[in-house]
Amino acid sequence: MLKQVIALSIVAALISGCTTTQKPTTPPLTNADLNSGLQMSQTVIIDAMSSQNAQQLSDIGALSDEIRKLKTQVSAAINEKPKTFIVQPPMPKTIAVPEQCAEAIIGEKFLLGEVESVYIDEVKAKFATRIDTGAESSSLDARNIVLFEREGIQWVRFDVMTNGIDQPGNTFESKVERFVRIKQDADTGDDRRPVIHAHLKIGKYAAETDLNLTDRSHLEYPLLLGRKFMKDIAIVDVGQSYIYGKAKNQITTLVK
Repeated sequence: MLKQVIALSIVAALISGCTTTQKPTTPPLTNADLNSGLQMSQTVIIDAMSSQNAQQLSDIGALSDEIRKLKTQVSAAINEKPKTFIVQPPMPKTIAVPEQCAEAIIGEKFLLGEVESVYIDEVKAKFATRIDTGAESSSLDARNIVLFEREGIQWVRFDVMTNGIDQPGNTFESKVERFVRIKQDADTGDDRRPVIHAHLKIGKYAAETDLNLTDRSHLEYPLLLGRKFMKDIAIVDVGQSYIYGKAKNQITTLVK
Protein backbone atom coordinates (compact mmCIF):
# COMPACT_ATOMS: atom_id res chain seq x y z
CA MET A 1 0.00 0.00 0.00
CA LEU A 2 2.79 2.43 0.87
CA LYS A 3 4.53 1.62 -2.36
CA GLN A 4 1.43 2.55 -4.33
CA VAL A 5 1.08 5.91 -2.53
CA ILE A 6 4.71 6.81 -3.23
CA ALA A 7 4.32 5.87 -6.90
CA LEU A 8 1.22 8.01 -7.27
CA SER A 9 2.99 10.91 -5.58
CA ILE A 10 5.91 10.71 -8.03
CA VAL A 11 3.60 10.55 -11.03
CA ALA A 12 1.64 13.57 -9.81
CA ALA A 13 4.87 15.54 -9.28
CA LEU A 14 6.05 14.75 -12.79
CA ILE A 15 2.73 15.78 -14.30
CA SER A 16 2.79 19.03 -12.35
CA GLY A 17 6.41 19.80 -13.53
CA CYS A 18 5.53 19.24 -17.18
CA THR A 19 2.50 21.53 -16.88
CA THR A 20 4.51 24.46 -15.41
CA THR A 21 7.36 24.38 -18.10
CA GLN A 22 5.17 24.16 -21.30
CA LYS A 23 5.24 27.38 -23.55
CA PRO A 24 2.01 29.18 -24.49
CA THR A 25 0.71 28.35 -28.02
CA THR A 26 -0.69 30.77 -30.74
CA PRO A 27 -4.40 30.40 -31.24
CA PRO A 28 -5.20 28.96 -34.71
CA LEU A 29 -6.46 31.27 -37.56
CA THR A 30 -10.10 31.12 -38.36
CA ASN A 31 -11.75 31.29 -41.81
CA ALA A 32 -12.92 34.79 -41.02
CA ASP A 33 -9.34 35.94 -40.42
CA LEU A 34 -8.15 34.45 -43.73
CA ASN A 35 -10.99 36.04 -45.70
CA SER A 36 -10.32 39.44 -44.15
CA GLY A 37 -6.58 39.37 -45.04
CA LEU A 38 -7.31 38.23 -48.59
CA GLN A 39 -9.76 41.06 -49.16
CA MET A 40 -7.22 43.65 -47.94
CA SER A 41 -4.56 42.28 -50.34
CA GLN A 42 -6.97 42.37 -53.26
CA THR A 43 -7.88 45.98 -52.47
CA VAL A 44 -4.21 47.06 -52.44
CA ILE A 45 -3.49 45.30 -55.75
CA ILE A 46 -6.57 46.75 -57.45
CA ASP A 47 -5.65 50.28 -56.30
CA ALA A 48 -2.10 49.93 -57.62
CA MET A 49 -3.31 48.63 -61.01
CA SER A 50 -5.86 51.43 -61.32
CA SER A 51 -3.19 54.06 -60.63
CA GLN A 52 -0.87 52.52 -63.23
CA ASN A 53 -3.66 52.35 -65.83
CA ALA A 54 -4.54 55.99 -65.22
CA GLN A 55 -0.88 57.03 -65.85
CA GLN A 56 -0.73 54.96 -69.04
CA LEU A 57 -3.94 56.52 -70.31
CA SER A 58 -2.49 59.97 -69.64
CA ASP A 59 0.72 59.12 -71.58
CA ILE A 60 -1.30 57.72 -74.49
CA GLY A 61 -3.38 60.89 -74.62
CA ALA A 62 -0.25 63.10 -74.74
CA LEU A 63 1.25 60.93 -77.51
CA SER A 64 -1.97 61.17 -79.51
CA ASP A 65 -1.84 64.97 -79.26
CA GLU A 66 1.75 65.02 -80.56
CA ILE A 67 0.79 62.75 -83.49
CA ARG A 68 -2.10 65.05 -84.42
CA LYS A 69 0.20 68.08 -84.34
CA LEU A 70 2.75 66.30 -86.53
CA LYS A 71 0.05 65.31 -89.06
CA THR A 72 -1.09 68.93 -89.20
CA GLN A 73 2.46 70.17 -89.87
CA VAL A 74 3.05 67.55 -92.61
CA SER A 75 -0.23 68.44 -94.32
CA ALA A 76 0.62 72.13 -94.21
CA ALA A 77 4.09 71.47 -95.68
CA ILE A 78 2.62 69.37 -98.51
CA ASN A 79 -0.02 71.95 -99.38
CA GLU A 80 2.41 74.89 -99.21
CA LYS A 81 3.43 76.27 -102.63
CA PRO A 82 7.08 75.45 -103.32
CA LYS A 83 9.43 78.42 -103.23
CA THR A 84 11.63 79.29 -106.17
CA PHE A 85 15.25 80.01 -105.33
CA ILE A 86 17.33 81.99 -107.81
CA VAL A 87 21.00 81.04 -107.74
CA GLN A 88 23.12 83.91 -108.91
CA PRO A 89 25.95 82.86 -111.24
CA PRO A 90 29.49 83.67 -110.09
CA MET A 91 30.63 87.15 -111.02
CA PRO A 92 33.05 87.10 -113.96
CA LYS A 93 36.55 88.38 -113.39
CA THR A 94 37.04 91.98 -114.38
CA ILE A 95 39.65 92.43 -117.07
CA ALA A 96 40.75 95.49 -118.95
CA VAL A 97 38.73 94.92 -122.11
CA PRO A 98 36.35 97.16 -124.03
CA GLU A 99 32.71 97.51 -123.08
CA GLN A 100 30.93 94.49 -124.47
CA CYS A 101 27.66 94.08 -126.27
CA ALA A 102 25.72 90.87 -126.83
CA GLU A 103 27.56 88.06 -128.59
CA ALA A 104 27.20 88.02 -132.36
CA ILE A 105 27.71 84.51 -133.71
CA ILE A 106 27.09 83.13 -137.19
CA GLY A 107 27.51 79.38 -137.28
CA GLU A 108 30.83 78.56 -135.68
CA LYS A 109 32.31 82.01 -136.48
CA PHE A 110 31.80 85.30 -134.71
CA LEU A 111 30.80 88.50 -136.49
CA LEU A 112 33.03 91.56 -136.73
CA GLY A 113 32.21 95.05 -137.87
CA GLU A 114 34.41 97.13 -140.14
CA VAL A 115 35.85 98.83 -137.03
CA GLU A 116 36.17 97.28 -133.54
CA SER A 117 37.86 97.99 -130.22
CA VAL A 118 40.61 95.40 -129.77
CA TYR A 119 42.64 94.74 -126.62
CA ILE A 120 46.27 93.59 -127.00
CA ASP A 121 47.46 91.77 -123.90
CA GLU A 122 51.17 92.28 -124.61
CA VAL A 123 50.88 96.09 -124.40
CA LYS A 124 47.87 96.18 -122.01
CA ALA A 125 45.91 98.62 -124.16
CA LYS A 126 42.81 98.89 -126.38
CA PHE A 127 43.03 100.11 -129.95
CA ALA A 128 40.62 101.44 -132.55
CA THR A 129 41.06 98.70 -135.14
CA ARG A 130 40.31 98.44 -138.83
CA ILE A 131 39.07 94.99 -139.85
CA ASP A 132 40.35 94.81 -143.42
CA THR A 133 39.49 91.86 -145.66
CA GLY A 134 41.67 93.41 -148.38
CA ALA A 135 44.86 93.05 -146.31
CA GLU A 136 46.50 89.68 -145.83
CA SER A 137 48.50 90.32 -142.65
CA SER A 138 47.90 92.33 -139.47
CA SER A 139 49.99 95.27 -138.28
CA LEU A 140 50.40 97.47 -135.19
CA ASP A 141 51.50 101.09 -135.06
CA ALA A 142 55.00 101.10 -133.49
CA ARG A 143 57.63 103.83 -133.31
CA ASN A 144 61.41 103.81 -132.73
CA ILE A 145 61.72 100.16 -133.76
CA VAL A 146 65.13 98.72 -132.78
CA LEU A 147 66.27 95.15 -133.42
CA PHE A 148 68.69 93.43 -131.00
CA GLU A 149 69.79 89.97 -129.92
CA ARG A 150 69.19 88.35 -126.54
CA GLU A 151 70.94 85.03 -125.89
CA GLY A 152 71.29 84.48 -129.63
CA ILE A 153 67.61 85.15 -130.35
CA GLN A 154 66.33 88.09 -132.34
CA TRP A 155 64.27 90.57 -130.29
CA VAL A 156 62.70 93.92 -131.03
CA ARG A 157 62.27 97.07 -128.92
CA PHE A 158 59.55 99.49 -129.92
CA ASP A 159 57.33 102.31 -128.63
CA VAL A 160 53.53 102.27 -128.63
CA MET A 161 51.51 105.43 -128.10
CA THR A 162 49.51 103.98 -125.20
CA ASN A 163 49.46 107.35 -123.40
CA GLY A 164 47.76 109.19 -126.27
CA ILE A 165 48.96 110.72 -129.50
CA ASP A 166 50.23 113.88 -127.78
CA GLN A 167 52.22 112.05 -125.08
CA PRO A 168 55.45 110.00 -125.20
CA GLY A 169 54.86 106.34 -125.89
CA ASN A 170 55.69 103.37 -123.70
CA THR A 171 58.55 101.07 -124.65
CA PHE A 172 58.03 97.32 -125.06
CA GLU A 173 60.25 94.40 -126.00
CA SER A 174 59.23 91.17 -127.68
CA LYS A 175 60.78 88.20 -129.39
CA VAL A 176 60.76 88.39 -133.19
CA GLU A 177 58.83 85.47 -134.68
CA ARG A 178 59.94 86.21 -138.23
CA PHE A 179 60.20 89.03 -140.75
CA VAL A 180 57.70 89.84 -143.45
CA ARG A 181 58.05 91.90 -146.62
CA ILE A 182 55.13 94.17 -147.45
CA LYS A 183 54.87 95.45 -150.99
CA GLN A 184 54.71 99.24 -151.18
CA ASP A 185 54.59 101.62 -154.11
CA ALA A 186 56.98 101.05 -156.96
CA ASP A 187 58.97 104.09 -155.88
CA THR A 188 59.56 102.98 -152.28
CA GLY A 189 60.16 99.24 -152.71
CA ASP A 190 59.33 96.48 -150.23
CA ASP A 191 59.07 97.13 -146.49
CA ARG A 192 60.75 94.51 -144.26
CA ARG A 193 58.99 94.38 -140.90
CA PRO A 194 59.56 92.36 -137.70
CA VAL A 195 56.63 90.18 -136.63
CA ILE A 196 55.62 89.52 -133.00
CA HIS A 197 53.04 87.15 -131.57
CA ALA A 198 50.10 88.77 -129.72
CA HIS A 199 47.01 87.79 -127.73
CA LEU A 200 43.87 89.73 -128.58
CA LYS A 201 40.44 90.18 -127.03
CA ILE A 202 37.39 91.44 -128.92
CA GLY A 203 34.30 91.59 -126.73
CA LYS A 204 34.07 88.17 -125.11
CA TYR A 205 36.27 86.51 -127.71
CA ALA A 206 39.97 85.79 -127.35
CA ALA A 207 42.34 84.96 -130.19
CA GLU A 208 46.03 84.88 -131.06
CA THR A 209 47.69 86.29 -134.14
CA ASP A 210 50.95 87.66 -135.51
CA LEU A 211 51.39 91.43 -135.83
CA ASN A 212 54.02 93.13 -137.95
CA LEU A 213 55.38 96.36 -136.50
CA THR A 214 55.39 99.55 -138.58
CA ASP A 215 54.82 103.29 -138.25
CA ARG A 216 51.10 103.85 -138.92
CA SER A 217 51.00 107.47 -137.74
CA HIS A 218 49.87 108.57 -141.20
CA LEU A 219 46.98 106.08 -141.21
CA GLU A 220 43.57 106.36 -139.63
CA TYR A 221 43.77 103.35 -137.29
CA PRO A 222 46.75 102.22 -135.18
CA LEU A 223 45.85 98.52 -135.52
CA LEU A 224 44.83 96.59 -138.60
CA LEU A 225 43.61 92.98 -138.66
CA GLY A 226 43.82 91.17 -141.98
CA ARG A 227 42.57 87.96 -143.54
CA LYS A 228 45.03 85.67 -141.73
CA PHE A 229 43.53 86.70 -138.41
CA MET A 230 39.93 86.22 -139.56
CA LYS A 231 40.49 82.89 -141.31
CA ASP A 232 38.28 80.14 -139.84
CA ILE A 233 37.18 82.22 -136.83
CA ALA A 234 35.32 85.36 -138.00
CA ILE A 235 33.43 87.04 -140.79
CA VAL A 236 33.07 90.78 -141.42
CA ASP A 237 29.98 92.89 -141.93
CA VAL A 238 31.33 96.13 -143.40
CA GLY A 239 27.96 97.79 -142.79
CA GLN A 240 28.49 97.69 -139.02
CA SER A 241 31.04 99.15 -136.62
CA TYR A 242 31.81 98.44 -132.95
CA ILE A 243 29.50 95.45 -132.68
CA TYR A 244 31.05 94.67 -129.28
CA GLY A 245 31.08 98.25 -128.03
CA LYS A 246 33.41 101.20 -128.47
CA ALA A 247 35.95 101.57 -125.69
CA LYS A 248 36.05 105.07 -124.25
CA ASN A 249 39.82 105.06 -123.68
CA GLN A 250 40.91 103.23 -126.81
CA ILE A 251 44.03 104.38 -128.64
CA THR A 252 43.55 106.14 -131.96
CA THR A 253 46.04 107.48 -134.47
CA LEU A 254 44.03 110.53 -135.49
CA VAL A 255 41.85 112.77 -133.31
CA LYS A 256 38.19 111.89 -134.02
